[in-house]
Amino acid sequence: MTKIAFLGLGVMGGPMAGHLQKAGFDVTVYNRTASKADAWAAEYGGSAAATPREAAAGAEFVMACVGNDDDLRSVCLGADGAFAGMGAQAVFVDHTTVSAKVTQELHTAAGDAGNYFIDAPISGGQAGAENGALSIMCGGDEAAFKRALPVMEVYSKICRRIGDSGAGQMTKMCNQIAIVGLVQGLSEALHFAQKAGLDGRAVVEVISQGAAGSWQMANRYETMLDDHFDHGFAVDWMRKDLGICLDTANEIDASLPVTALVDQFYHDVQKLGGGRWDTSSLIKRLQAMG
Repeated sequence: MTKIAFLGLGVMGGPMAGHLQKAGFDVTVYNRTASKADAWAAEYGGSAAATPREAAAGAEFVMACVGNDDDLRSVCLGADGAFAGMGAQAVFVDHTTVSAKVTQELHTAAGDAGNYFIDAPISGGQAGAENGALSIMCGGDEAAFKRALPVMEVYSKICRRIGDSGAGQMTKMCNQIAIVGLVQGLSEALHFAQKAGLDGRAVVEVISQGAAGSWQMANRYETMLDDHFDHGFAVDWMRKDLGICLDTANEIDASLPVTALVDQFYHDVQKLGGGRWDTSSLIKRLQAMG
């Protein structure tokens, strides 16, 4: 059995690691909260390690899905980091949404240690992780990507290499930029329907079958109309991602006026106490305005 380490067992990482163990891989997990790693091992039958280095020892592939740039550095670098435990020619696959800057930094560090680093951020949310139907956008060495592809295919519906190191993270930025515009538009449409006295469900039933249809409309309109936001991808996480997008846009001289505006709208949602609400909670801001 191919030995795999999986670092980070949040709402995304836990199910992803579970799919690998069920598929017959020999999976060792690490989580900052050790009790979560122990619980995962008890549920799926894999192993838990006390440090990233211990988890990575002997692994052909090390997958990570943590929180941000600093979290990723912490599981990769240092005496107890994964890079210190990885054998020669092992492949580190990062599923975290992070900056292109930290991706380049860790790509270089992995190369210096004789290993490979693939940036492979994911899209599809908690449901995608649980159902093994994520979209994965990758950057890095083509040969290393091809080696890791059969592993990633276990929990994805599509997995593509976009280009060299950093291309995966840049593509994830495109993903988030596209999403926030769609969610704001959907929020305004549903808010308008409510103000006009229309049946929101009937409206969506019709318009979703035409040019206005989207994943956000199909998967979020009912919970938006029901005022239910205790699920999905949190506003706090989206603002972290949009900060990366806007910083990178400044670096490459790209104009993102709508993204910048919606980022501020999400800040308004945070002030309403909605930092942990799903990103579709943009409609709450409109409702609060009257």
